[in-house]
Amino acid sequence: MPDNGIKARRRDPATYRTYRRAQERISRRKILSTTAVYLPYFLIVMGMAVYSGYVLRAIAFVPVGAALWMAFEYYSHRYVLHAHFAVSHVWYKFPYTWLANKFLDPMHFQHHERPFDGNHTSGRLRDMLMLFIPFAPLSWWLFPPYTASVVAATFFFGYIFEEWVHHTTHYYTFKNPYLRYMRKHHMYHHTKKGMKGGFGTSSGVLDYLAGTRYPEPIREKLYGNKKNGIAAPQAEVEV
Repeated sequence: MPDNGIKARRRDPATYRTYRRAQERISRRKILSTTAVYLPYFLIVMGMAVYSGYVLRAIAFVPVGAALWMAFEYYSHRYVLHAHFAVSHVWYKFPYTWLANKFLDPMHFQHHERPFDGNHTSGRLRDMLMLFIPFAPLSWWLFPPYTASVVAATFFFGYIFEEWVHHTTHYYTFKNPYLRYMRKHHMYHHTKKGMKGGFGTSSGVLDYLAGTRYPEPIREKLYGNKKNGIAAPQAEVEV
């Protein structure tokens, strides 16, 4: 069954709803496993800061970690996940271009081809471990207490936040203004024309600053006049 199948939904709505629920559960299980690692780490770091009397210092570095995550989310989505990596046959370029072609090239485009496939909606726990394993300890060893360690903890908390927002935009519909905005913002990104913009998954701020927000007529239809709104692909799960 095509994952983004409007025709399939019209042909057999009950079967398609069952399929969508099953995919939502797959995606949710993956996020829960990731949340079980990074959320406790953030809470432990902040709890230790409070216990040690560094609460004000820790709070001051939370926005730094949030901004760092926002930049990583946007630029990795735009320049890595939406890039195609060709294999170079120059001997010293071949190893890393082969790895990029094999693992990075198909990673995100499968999600665009099947946006409601739970296996491609959410990241795996191991995806961010290559950053967490070195940088979490180094943030304690190389920097003053509750500075870089708070930045790192907040960075990975931002990853969890982004994953839940992304999951929500694909499978649920809420009345919350922020989630409604992100759902329209992200689901238009899954259209053929929308892939050229809307790279922020949990915020449209960097799309505005970097010049990749949608053209004004599109924004007006998405967020403005509801009577002329663009029909974004439906992504709700009835529970």
